[in-house]
Amino acid sequence: MSKKYDVIIVGAGPSGIFSALELNKLKPDWKILLLEKGRDIKKRYCPMHDQHIPCVHCEHCAITSGWGGAGAYSDGKLTLTTEYGGWLGDFIGKKALEEHIAEVDDIYLGYGGNPVVYGMDEEKIVDIQRQAATADLKLIPARIRHLGTDRNYQILVNMFEDLDKLVEVRTETAVEEFLVKDGKALGVVLEDGTTIEADFIIAAPGREGHEWFSTEAKRLNLPTTSNQVDIGVRVEVPAVVMSHLTDVIYESKFIYYSKSFDDQVRTFCMNPYGVVVMENTRGLLTVNGHSYADKRTENTNFALLVAKTFTEPFKEPIAYGKNISALANMLGDGVIVQRLGDLQTGRRSTHERIKRGLVAPTLREATPGDLSLVLPYRHLLSIMEMLEAMDKVAPGVASRHTLLYGVEAKFYSNRMQISNELETKVENLFAIGDGAGITRGLVQASAAGLVAARAIARRK
Repeated sequence: MSKKYDVIIVGAGPSGIFSALELNKLKPDWKILLLEKGRDIKKRYCPMHDQHIPCVHCEHCAITSGWGGAGAYSDGKLTLTTEYGGWLGDFIGKKALEEHIAEVDDIYLGYGGNPVVYGMDEEKIVDIQRQAATADLKLIPARIRHLGTDRNYQILVNMFEDLDKLVEVRTETAVEEFLVKDGKALGVVLEDGTTIEADFIIAAPGREGHEWFSTEAKRLNLPTTSNQVDIGVRVEVPAVVMSHLTDVIYESKFIYYSKSFDDQVRTFCMNPYGVVVMENTRGLLTVNGHSYADKRTENTNFALLVAKTFTEPFKEPIAYGKNISALANMLGDGVIVQRLGDLQTGRRSTHERIKRGLVAPTLREATPGDLSLVLPYRHLLSIMEMLEAMDKVAPGVASRHTLLYGVEAKFYSNRMQISNELETKVENLFAIGDGAGITRGLVQASAAGLVAARAIARRK
């Protein structure tokens, strides 16, 4: 039995980091322990990205786990709106969420965030909304502060260097289970069997830890509800095709409902002048996108995701998404890339056809193939419908040369039943961030950390 702490935070993603920052500010004399199963920020290294070699299947993927969580190697977009980015507002209210978003934004700025904010030209935004409406698209306007993958990394280094002096940080330290007795959290048990006691536990496992957290929720009989699963592709086009949108609002958040199935399709994680990348989630290779603050490519990429919420009796949306991702890995030995024109004419893409195209792929490790053998028919048809709709707002998006990478999948953990202070049914056990199914992005995940920290500080 090691020494007792006031608070143990499990997971050093945005929500865990911000809860530690806030607790230290409010209670500087408290003993706070921050546990992270991955490496610290300066040791996170992916040979696939840096050396352009096939994924070597590290035990803990350096892209999705470690100090900073999956957000460390995201392109670092701060979406300064309550309209999307998670469901935190359902628990604390829209007004409180707005205030927390402003606080989070200030903290990122203080650690080196970019002072430029996109989405401030209301006249141009209204004009884009008007064009979108004629194509059956809904544009959700938002102010966006783009940090960039490179600047976001440095911000997290700055946070690490601060917190490492103020609280006890242990990286490469995985938690096996929560220690609970008579409905009250008492501490954690590490993978090596060590028991650590604490008065309060903040569970912030992130997307990488959602399976473990779901298992723990079942063991502790914590009520949960299934979230949606988003499955789709990452689209890559010449940057000039989208520049009239991205120069104004940076990330165009378009919503579309397919004519064939009435399924919601949305754009996600738009990366102007960015790159397409691979991620390894427990052996599954999926696709994502980055953009940088200080360097550019000639392409813009974004995801098109079809949202699906399953009803009774099926309760395994994450398993459904993983099976589709696994099928792409089986056929393409990883991520598949296909020209839209090849998909429309019912043929697979080849290296030669892609080389003749107008869009040079930024993900060189992707395998040319046929996405129609992977994605469900209703998903594929809905995606192709949206590409045609977007082509009316940004001519060239539906070009036969447009590249589609698959699969992109976003697995949102089962949502915990929690209070408006983000406390679970287990007393003194708080659940925050993407891994708890509460948020899905940097800003709301960070804001959840503030909410939990303040709730705990008020109690003791």
